[in-house]
Amino acid sequence: MQLLVIVLNRIEYLDKLLTRFGDEKIPGATILDSKGMAMELGEHDELRFLGSLRSMLDPAHHESKTIFMVIQEERIPLVSKIVREVTGGLDKPDTGIMFSVPVNYMEGLTFKQ
Repeated sequence: MQLLVIVLNRIEYLDKLLTRFGDEKIPGATILDSKGMAMELGEHDELRFLGSLRSMLDPAHHESKTIFMVIQEERIPLVSKIVREVTGGLDKPDTGIMFSVPVNYMEGLTFKQ
């Protein structure tokens, strides 16, 4: 099992991604509102001097969504393919990132074999 994390900066793709996951019977995603470091720093008055840094890093978005899912390792290529098809690829600037980490212990989820 893997914990797959997708930080989606282009939130306009969220509904289509979730629909495609459902179509492929990829269940159990948890979605959280999230925000990048540059955006957070820019909101603190005492850190306004970082404005020039923020202007270089300032993404076109003001929020992002972080999608978490525990998934069977062999399904990750399918999820990755869906993400590429929906977003046009995470290699495009300010689209998002995706990574996985091993899950060594889990309770509360069962997977149909």
